[in-house]
Order: sequence, then C-alpha cells, then structure tokens
Amino acid sequence: MPIKPVRKAVLPVAGLGTRVLPATKVTPKEMLTVFDRPAIHYVVDEARAAGIEHFVFVTGRNKAAIEDYFDSAYELEATLEAKGKTALLNQLKADLPAAGACSFVRQQAPLGLGHAVWCARDIVGDEPFAVLLPDMIMRAQTPCLAAMTKAYGKIGGNIISVEEVPMSEVSSYGIVDPGARKGELIEMKGMVEKPPVDKAPSNLMISGRYILQPEIFDALAEQTPGAGGEIQLTDAMLRLMDTSPFHALPFKGETFDTGSKTGYLRAFAAHALADPEHGAEVRQILEALLKS
Repeated sequence: MPIKPVRKAVLPVAGLGTRVLPATKVTPKEMLTVFDRPAIHYVVDEARAAGIEHFVFVTGRNKAAIEDYFDSAYELEATLEAKGKTALLNQLKADLPAAGACSFVRQQAPLGLGHAVWCARDIVGDEPFAVLLPDMIMRAQTPCLAAMTKAYGKIGGNIISVEEVPMSEVSSYGIVDPGARKGELIEMKGMVEKPPVDKAPSNLMISGRYILQPEIFDALAEQTPGAGGEIQLTDAMLRLMDTSPFHALPFKGETFDTGSKTGYLRAFAAHALADPEHGAEVRQILEALLKS
C-alpha cells in the first residue's frame, strides 16, 4: 500500500502561557515577537518547508490575534502601497497563507495536548498529519519537519522528533524507550513522561514535532486523563504502539523553548544575532550591555 503524504499540520495554540506572565496576559504567547516576527511565524515557516498545505490551529479564548496575523490586512497593505514601500508589501504577501489554507477550531477547555489534537479530528480526516508545538522554535540546515517527512516517506508509520539531553535533566521531559536503530531512525519500544533519573530508559527527549497516523484520534477519544488530570498525547501514542510502528528521529539543530522567560530570551537573542541585516549591530549592542 502506498504511503499517504503528510499534507496537514495541527498547531495547538490554546495554552495560556503562564510561564511568561505577565507578558501573555493579553497577548497570546505564540504572538510574542522573536526579534522581527511572532514565534508562531517560525513554526509555520518550518511546516511550509516540509510541504504542509493546510494548517489547523487549535485555539482558545483571547487568541484572535493569531487568526488576524494569518489573514490579509487591507488597510496596512493599502498604506504600504500608497507610500511605495514595495519590498515590505511583497514580504507580507509572500508570508500570507493561501486562501482556505488555515482552519481554526476551539479547544474550549484546557484538557491537555491530547485533547487539543483530538479537537482537529474532523479537519484532518483519515490521513496522516503533523503536530508542531508552537513553544518550540527549531533551527537547522534541514528544517526538523522536512527531515521527518523525508524519513516518513521511506518507512511510513509514526515519526517522533527527539533530542539528547543530559541525564540529570530527563525528569523534566517525555523520554523515549529506544529499540533497534534503522539508519538514522530508532525504533520506539515506549515512552515515559518525566521519569526519575535512575528509571529513565534513555536521554532522548520528545522535542515537540510529530507525524501521526489518523488512528490516534480513536485512541484519544477513549483516553482517560493522565498526568495533571489532562488527556496526554503520549498516553494515546503508547496505546497505538500495539498496532502501529513508531520511530524516533534525532533532530540535528538548535531548539529554542519560547515558553519560558529565559528560553524566550535565548530565542530572541539567537535570531537577532543571526539576522543578515542587523546581526552585527545586535552583537555590538549585546557586548556593550555585558560590559556595562
């Protein structure tokens, strides 16, 4: 049977962003600017680079700014055109998703990542799909999801992005129980959510990118609350492992967790320094601040 392509991506953006309050009191955490664009922009760009055609944003209250951002801004575009700011206008138009390429569904209650993914079931339908956690900005020569879709095209099933972390930090993450290696892929025997250091099966953390088969929706529909009283995606994935293959793909690049204050600062500084137009000036500013 041919492997179905991954055309749709689910982006769970209903979270409250409590780790970066008060900045997120009225501004969605996904819309916090990482140098010159919102954090969610980087994640959508990564999905586009992997060939994603349709974006499903799972939202909550006070997230209208995300929907507006991925829509035309007639007044702004007209003003830029009238003032002859053609380069800026062309950039805005290039960043705009095609008409009908974005869907927005409400999670309505903070019942966990698994529940957020389940809310996208009717739009995803009976086909494989990607999940990208918007807190995680991932930077590499080959974008993370593009590497995953390439691997998926060869083997199918379910692909999870993982990264090595120090063993002293495994209790902060979901950790993979690895099996045999198949080239760059690692068979997954299981997953453990935030294990004690002495019980961790590896130091491979789940890093916020998934390619999943649609059968996950049936597992989520029957999933009982797990850690934190929420519907956990990892619990449903574990159940699906009985009937569907799972592989981990180590990510070769940098990951920035914008969901914490220091992680957000690191992401902002790194992207500012990497900017081709302003990077050198940014470096001078940061060096001057460190000396003061």
